[in-house]
Amino acid sequence: MEPRLIPEKARVLSGSWLKLLAVIFMLIDHTGAVIVSRCPQVVLFTVLGKTFTLYKLMRLVGRVAFPLFAFLLVEGFSHTHDRRRYALRLGAFALVSEVPFDLAIKGQVLEWTHQNVFFTLCLGVLGLWALEQFRGQGWKQLLSLLALYGVALFSRCDYGVRGYGFVLLLYLLRERPISRAIIGAGYLSSTWQAGLAFVPIAFYNGQRGFVRGCFLQYAFYLFYPLHLLLLFGLKGLLFGF
Repeated sequence: MEPRLIPEKARVLSGSWLKLLAVIFMLIDHTGAVIVSRCPQVVLFTVLGKTFTLYKLMRLVGRVAFPLFAFLLVEGFSHTHDRRRYALRLGAFALVSEVPFDLAIKGQVLEWTHQNVFFTLCLGVLGLWALEQFRGQGWKQLLSLLALYGVALFSRCDYGVRGYGFVLLLYLLRERPISRAIIGAGYLSSTWQAGLAFVPIAFYNGQRGFVRGCFLQYAFYLFYPLHLLLLFGLKGLLFGF
């Protein structure tokens, strides 16, 4: 196992704090996509000839959210005692969240060209489960991963096959934190801001944190569809449905 970049005493972020950071970044991203995108865009600043509006800045900052959620997914999978229940929970919230996602992002009750991120996370867990279930049976692992790759590709879930592949990458490098940060940031180089997620991940202490009760645990799941519905309602009040 590789050494950690950050000394143990400095690792102060629990899983709960990483979840909270991911939720904040996600809220910034979706607020930009749903609300700020409809507002007149004013240039905030210019760097090296590139102009940054509030909308663009919010979307760039929001890129940090998915790598954090993917990392926490791998952590959750590694510690859960019931893989089936974990996958079913993600699948259930994927179905529950689809209408709020479509309303907020596409303005339609159901829209089939872009599915919410819970589908991506669920496919990621199924991929990890296949790697574990068929350990030592390379061809079964490969066929399972390719089948899930196809589902990710044709379902057009959020972050698509790159998001699915990123979850697998984090799992395979889970015991190599330095390689995980370098290779993971390189994998995300097309949206380099996402690589900044490895900064708070470096400060992760391996502890679950303050989310221990069932209600608080599911609050993070419920926040996803609820905040999308609230943003859709706010968009309607401000700009009309």
